[in-house]
Order: sequence, then structure tokens, then C-alpha cells
Amino acid sequence: MSSPIRGCYVDTAWGQVHALRAGTSGPWIGLFHESPLSSQVFVQVLEHLAPHARAVAFDTPGYGASTPPDGPTHDIPEYAAVLSEAAGRLGMDDAVFAGVHTGASIAIEVAHVFPAGVAGVVLSGVALYDEEERAAHIAGWTPKVPADVDGAQFRWVVERYQRIWPDLSSELLHTAAVELLRVKDRYDWGYQAAFRHDPAGPLAALEVPVLLLDAEFDLLADKDATAMELARDVRLEILKGLPGQPHLRAPATYARHVLDFARNHAAEGAAP
Repeated sequence: MSSPIRGCYVDTAWGQVHALRAGTSGPWIGLFHESPLSSQVFVQVLEHLAPHARAVAFDTPGYGASTPPDGPTHDIPEYAAVLSEAAGRLGMDDAVFAGVHTGASIAIEVAHVFPAGVAGVVLSGVALYDEEERAAHIAGWTPKVPADVDGAQFRWVVERYQRIWPDLSSELLHTAAVELLRVKDRYDWGYQAAFRHDPAGPLAALEVPVLLLDAEFDLLADKDATAMELARDVRLEILKGLPGQPHLRAPATYARHVLDFARNHAAEGAAP
């Protein structure tokens, strides 16, 4: 049986954006991943969405197979503008955009600039840091990856994810380690852009419905209360017992919530 998922490339101002596509009818759903991973984290989500929606998981520029920007100084609104351009070139309209961590900040910004209509956003882990937290993350979250012929880079990435992703399975470790190491010399670019960016104002300015879809023990779960205060039309859905990564640990449940939200707010139709 053939996979419902197909890869594609879209030309943008920063070069080619790679994406995974699934589905030929139903509402449009765009998916943005966390740093420093790729659209691969949404493969199982796409499989669940494919019979019901036109879903696209994007590689953020510089990650996965997307062309990197020309340096590390670009900010989240710039990443969002490029991904908005890519979504438009794929024919998306009246879309729901969903994002995790860095992807949540990108989804908020895309919602402000996507010209073909935004029906709502689904956010998992909004980085609503205070200034002290922001400074600490900028300074300490993205150390240089060691690399030598004895495999220091492999030990480093295993230890990193054992530390920051509780209850790690071998499958989760493999996904995270492979995706980080394939971009090890620029893995920090998207992270640092997210840490520099304050999503509070853009979140408060959204005029579309917002679903906060969060793992109960996510690293950013404590920011949900602030997000609830900021967003105008917002609902919170907590996935009980999950330590994080709802799209990877509970892809069927994550997909169901995103699809229900899209069906309630977005138009349906057939792909051209």
C-alpha cells in the first residue's frame, strides 16, 4: 500500500522550502515543527489527517531539507514570511496553521501575513518567556555541538535529549538525534530566533480563533495561563499525562484535535 504522504519543494525568497503533503480534500492545515527538527516529526500526524484534510508539514528554513537563510540573525517574522510564501505557492487558503514551540511562534506570525485567509491557529508550547528566562535561554540552550572521529557528537546529542525529553523512547531519540545532527552547524539558528522573539503582542493581536493544544508536562506548559489571558478567542486542551511532544507521543490524538478545530473553522474543498 502506497504512502499518502508526498514530499515537495517550493521556491521562495530564501530558496527552496521542503514540505510533506497529504490528503486531497477537506480543510487546509499547515504544520510547523519545533527547533531543530523537521517535518518528519509530523509523519504520523499526516497519516491520520490524510483521509480528511489537505495537510502540509513544512521544514523551517535551515532545517530538514529546506534551504537555510544567509545567516543566523534572521528573526521569527522573517521565517514566517518565507513559510507564508511557500504556503501560498502550494495553493493553501482559508487555512489552519498549527505549530509546536518555535513552530507555534511561526504559526502566530504566519497568521498575520498569510494573504489567502487564516481560519485559526493551533499552538503547542508558546514561548512566553519573561526577560530573565529569555536571556538565560539565549545564553545557555544552544551550546556548540562537539564533533570528532570518536563520536563526541553522538554522545552529546543522546545526552541532550535524555535530559530535555523525559521518558524518551528509542524511536523518539532516533528522530531527534538524526534531525539535529543533520544541521548541527546551524541547529541554533531557529532556536535563537525564537528566544529573541516575544510572541505576546502578536498573539494578543490575533483576530482568529486559537486552540492551545498542550502536553500536560510540556517544558512550556506553565505559559498556557499567560497565553489564555492574551488571546482573544481561545480554548485550552490539555493532553493529560504527556511529558511533551504531543504530535510525536500521541499523533492520533493530536491529529484529531487539530482536525476537529479545522472542521469547525476552515472551509473544505478539493485540491486543484
